[in-house]
Amino acid sequence: MGIVNVTPDSFSDGGRHDTVTAAVDHALAMLDQGAHVLDIGGESTRPGAEPVAAAEEIARVVPVIEGIRAERPDAVISIDTMKPDVARAAVAVGAAIWNDVTALTHRADSPAVAAELGCGVILMHMKGAPRTMQADPRYDDVAAEVRDWLIARAEAAMTAGVARERIWLDPGIGFGKTAEHNLALTAHLGQLTTLGFPVLYAASRKRTIQAVDPTATDPMDRLGGSLALALEGARRGAAMVRVHDVRETVQALQVQAAVASAGSGQLARSNRSS
Repeated sequence: MGIVNVTPDSFSDGGRHDTVTAAVDHALAMLDQGAHVLDIGGESTRPGAEPVAAAEEIARVVPVIEGIRAERPDAVISIDTMKPDVARAAVAVGAAIWNDVTALTHRADSPAVAAELGCGVILMHMKGAPRTMQADPRYDDVAAEVRDWLIARAEAAMTAGVARERIWLDPGIGFGKTAEHNLALTAHLGQLTTLGFPVLYAASRKRTIQAVDPTATDPMDRLGGSLALALEGARRGAAMVRVHDVRETVQALQVQAAVASAGSGQLARSNRSS
């Protein structure tokens, strides 16, 4: 999943693609680099971010989705929003997935709207709201608490009419969590991947990398850490990784898969010879 932020204030690339032309060009380049899904966002959810009105968010993302669809009609597009009105507008012009950082809790009718739209739904865990979520987040057992909360949100979505096969789970790396929490969630990703829902893992350029490497103060200087986390997420069962650096991540995943295939082939030959 390639990230396309049509925002002036996202933590990593705010302002880089905040015109329709720039965002569409960036999205098309990501498709050429191997992205399977494009995640279009018109509101920053970085720590401390200010909310954006639904009308403004729609004005940012709809022309971009339309521009992508005009050039690549088969592109799979996700709308990254917590607002049902934005999701509705995005699906109307071609988005197939609603990626919601609030797991359909932002508004009481969010689950019903998701069911009505019939799109894929990504339910993400977030403790608090973007403006305050990093103010001393605490857990007794972060992996278990995130798992149980996401199970409850999936059940709420299904009760509202969202088909089980349309639901994805996302542990919400960096959303109301310390670096230690994020690393623990990654290490215990199996607690989510064994639930029967595909898991999205999203750690690209996040501050956890700086916690490990204090020199990586600039998000643009976190490629190595982003690749390491993407590979670890995939190795631990994530069905999709959400990234800024598509070409490099695709290459890393291809090499990882080639090594795994070679190892499996060697094991099979060894079994046959024995």
